Amino acid sequence: MQNAKPGNTVRVHYTGTLRDGSVFDSSRNGEPLEFVLGKGQVISGVNDAVTGMQIGEQRTVTVAAEDAYGPHRSDLTVTISRDRFPDHIEPTVGQQLQMNRAGQTYRVTVQEVADDAVVLDANHPLAGEDLIFALELMEIR
Repeated sequence: MQNAKPGNTVRVHYTGTLRDGSVFDSSRNGEPLEFVLGKGQVISGVNDAVTGMQIGEQRTVTVAAEDAYGPHRSDLTVTISRDRFPDHIEPTVGQQLQMNRAGQTYRVTVQEVADDAVVLDANHPLAGEDLIFALELMEIR
């Protein structure tokens, strides 16, 4: 039986959970995730776990935050005055917005809303989280 190796295109079903057991993503109700091993198309912990697997094999791997989306960085959190918000946007906690700064567009999440200010967080929503992936290799090409 063939083992998945760098350069192979693989199709993998996965379910990603956090340490508290909550599911943050899954391919189980759709198509398997397709990627080329060793090309940096998925986080390294998933790439490494799939390498060497055989079709039908299942494996669970925990990817430390540092090897996934990195630690939560406080320098990516900014407080802005409410009067700098466009009139047509009423910020709510958890809302995702786009912010332009120095010619770059950033995705931010509204973290806090006060009468005079809004705290925006530009960290990836999974930054600082260890991620647990239940993987099943479906195909190797």
